[in-house]
Amino acid sequence: MELSSLLNRFNEPETLKMAKLGRELRASGIDVIDLSLGEPDFDTPQHIKDAAIKAINDNFSHYTPVPGFLDLREAVCAKLFRDNDLDYKPEQIVSSTGAKQSLANALLALVDEGDEVIIPTPYWVTYSELVKIARGIVVEIRTTLENKFKPTPAQVEAAITSKTKVFMFSSPCNPSGAVYSKAELEGLVEVFRKYPDVIILSDEIYEYINFMGKHESIAQFADIKDRVVLINGLSKGFAMTGWRLGYTASNVTIAKAMEKIQGQFTSGTCSITQKAAVAALTGDLRPSLEMAEEFTRRRTRTLELVKAVPGFRCFEPEGAFYVFPDVSSYYGKSNGIDIIKNAADFSMYLLNTAHVSSVMGDAFGEPNCVRFSFANSMENIERAWQRVNAALALLK
Repeated sequence: MELSSLLNRFNEPETLKMAKLGRELRASGIDVIDLSLGEPDFDTPQHIKDAAIKAINDNFSHYTPVPGFLDLREAVCAKLFRDNDLDYKPEQIVSSTGAKQSLANALLALVDEGDEVIIPTPYWVTYSELVKIARGIVVEIRTTLENKFKPTPAQVEAAITSKTKVFMFSSPCNPSGAVYSKAELEGLVEVFRKYPDVIILSDEIYEYINFMGKHESIAQFADIKDRVVLINGLSKGFAMTGWRLGYTASNVTIAKAMEKIQGQFTSGTCSITQKAAVAALTGDLRPSLEMAEEFTRRRTRTLELVKAVPGFRCFEPEGAFYVFPDVSSYYGKSNGIDIIKNAADFSMYLLNTAHVSSVMGDAFGEPNCVRFSFANSMENIERAWQRVNAALALLK
C-alpha cells in the first residue's frame, strides 16, 4: 500500500512518543515518573465543570458555528481586554479544537510552498512540523542559554529575506521558559516595522504561568497589531487539556481564511466545551492563580534540584512549567553498556535506567538540552530527581 508523501514531510511529536514509551513501561509494572508531558496535574475548576453540566442539561448538543458561539467569541474579546488591554471584535476570533489546531489553521492560511517561516530555537515541537505540512521552509534562529533563549533584534533582521512570510514564537516559551519583556518585544517590533509583509504568530498559551509579573503581548503595539495572529487557549491556565479549546485573534481577513480551512477539517469545536470556556474566560480566576502559585513553588524546588546535578547548565525559567538544562557534559560518557552520544540517548537512558521520562532537546531545535516538566506533584519531583542523580552517577 502506498501512502501519501505528506507523511514523509513531518515527524511524530517527540513529546507524545516519550509519553507513549513511558506508558508502555508502566503497563509492564515499572514505576515511571513522568516529567515529559506538558499537562497541569490539576483538575478543572468546579465552576467551569458546573457550566459544562448546565450546558448538557440545557441541550447544547448540536453543531456549532465554525468559529465558535458568539458568546464564546465575546468572552475571548472580554478576556483580551481585561488581561491584555487589547481591543478585538467577535468577528476577529476563531475558536478551534485546541491551540494546536489554531496554529495549523494560521499556517495553512498564510504559508505557500517555498515561503519561509522564521522560528527562534528552542521552539515547541509542532511549530516546525506544521510549517513542513504547509510546504513552507523553516528558518531557525539559534539562541543561547546565555541570552536567555531569546533572539536579538539583529538576529531576527538577519534572518528576514524576500521569501519570509511568518515569524513564529511563544512567550512564555515551551520548552525554555523564556518570557519576553515589553522592552524586548519593542526591540523586535522595531525590526518588523521595516518589513510590512511579515506576519507574526504569537503563541501565548502559557500566559497565566508567568514568574516575572505581568504578561506582555506583542499585539499591544498598535501599528503592527493588524499583522499579529495571537494564539491562546484553555489547557494550561485552566487545567482543561482534555476539553480541547484554543482560539486566535487576528485581522478579519486572516480570521475568515482560518474559518474557511477549519470548516473543511473539523467545523466548530465541542458545544459543551465552548460553554465551559465562557465560564473559564469570564469567571473567577482564583483557581488559575492558585495553580500558578503552586507552579512557582515547584519551580523553586526543581531549580534547587537541577543545580545540584553535576555538569548541568540551566536557565531559570521565567514562565511555563519546564526546565531545559544543557546536558552536553554527559555526551561521550557510558555506564559500561550504554553510551550517551546525544540528547536522545540521554533521555532514553534516564527512561530505561532511572525510569524518569523527559524529552530530548533535538525535538525543540536545541540538541544540547533536555526538557523536564515540573507539572507533577512535589513528591514525584523529589523522587524523580533522586533517580536522575543516581542514574547519572553511573556514567563515567
